[in-house]
Amino acid sequence: MIKLPQWDQALINKYNISGPRYTSYPTALSLTEGYTQHDVLSAIKSSGSRSLSLYIHIPFCSQLCYYCGCNKVVTRHQSKADVYLDYLAKEIAAQAPFFKDYTLEQLHLGGGTPTFLTTQQMSRLVRLLEQHFNFTRTTERGIEVDPRSLADNMLIDLRMLGFNRISFGIQDFNDEVQLAVNRPQQVNKIKALISQARDLGFNSINADMIYGLPLQTPSSFKQSIEQLIALNPDRVSVFNYAHLPERFAAQRKIKTVDLPSAHDKLTMFKNTLAQMSEAGYQFIGMDHFAKADNELAVAQNSQQLHRNFQGYTTHGNCDLLGLGVSSISQIGSAILQNQKDLKSYYHAISTQSGSATNKGMHLTQDDVIRADAIKQLICQFELDTQQFSKKHTIHFNSYFETSLSALQPLIADNMVEIANGKITVTAQGNLFIRIICMCFDAHLQKQINATRFSRVI
Repeated sequence: MIKLPQWDQALINKYNISGPRYTSYPTALSLTEGYTQHDVLSAIKSSGSRSLSLYIHIPFCSQLCYYCGCNKVVTRHQSKADVYLDYLAKEIAAQAPFFKDYTLEQLHLGGGTPTFLTTQQMSRLVRLLEQHFNFTRTTERGIEVDPRSLADNMLIDLRMLGFNRISFGIQDFNDEVQLAVNRPQQVNKIKALISQARDLGFNSINADMIYGLPLQTPSSFKQSIEQLIALNPDRVSVFNYAHLPERFAAQRKIKTVDLPSAHDKLTMFKNTLAQMSEAGYQFIGMDHFAKADNELAVAQNSQQLHRNFQGYTTHGNCDLLGLGVSSISQIGSAILQNQKDLKSYYHAISTQSGSATNKGMHLTQDDVIRADAIKQLICQFELDTQQFSKKHTIHFNSYFETSLSALQPLIADNMVEIANGKITVTAQGNLFIRIICMCFDAHLQKQINATRFSRVI
């Protein structure tokens, strides 16, 4: 069982810096241009997996949420989705044959807002995917939902199309906060939708919340978490809002004076940890919680949890194929990304035989070893150095001499323990797992110079 995080204000003050979220190692910031379909084929050939996780990016939103940093296209024109599906159909038809030997374990639709698609458009997409990929009766089919814009009976239609997992973007229940980020929504509608999803038999219901939004207070957000817990979702993500107006134009509409103080933000997360734990949720890591009987918690407790560009997952054996604008794939030891801009994506699909790959990297053996170390730490909060040495045919202490040296201040502050051949993250340290992982990151310095990460808490 993962230790419940122990709040230590002195450590918070000392270590609450910015750092990567490690949905991959190396992170996407290491990707460079010049990659093509040839690299996709090479990655498939070298991969030992024949299980597939499929991600489809739907970029459209009908309304701009001011806090959002996602790759999105804000439009009221439904016909734009028809055009997008035309190009997506070409990409699916071009890429799927290379995965004919793969079994599809997991499908996830993200965005943007996937439920921007009408039932007719969604049916078209699902039929395309079922025609070209090897679905089974146990394939997980998940989708992200904006409860504000969900058409009547859309949940019924999604269930009819085979979706069995759903994630509701809620962010906050407070009316003033919702208006401040241009996302007004009705609490009763959210409650009704979650109840309907449960009645329809969705296997897993996830809810996303954000702390640090304008006009939030510790008291108001505590009340929002209480309302969330009453809805009894299976999983909860409580993200830290990163205010980067110089990077995301929409965030310039948020008044800096309305943002909560650093102290209040920390108090919100501290309260959330206590509330979620008291309600019986297991702290999975960083900002994720799951019910004790949920497969994420079960996988973590049995040391089978994995992490990739879709976050924490139980599908560690799968290659990940991303389709659509900006989507990222991780196949074998390669990370590959499609064109980020919609026009560039359309042009690539038209001129490159249904491939939009333009960025990527092939992991070196050192990348593979470090990725495994980071994955074990961020998923299990523990790393058996003896088993790890055997697995990768290395001498752990000499191979990671620089990393172990970087860990020393964290060890001195009782955030990490090294004993009996194991690196163990303590209850005081697991809130800082991103910083602990940073000690094993050989690419980090170049990335720090090139970008700004979100704070770890």
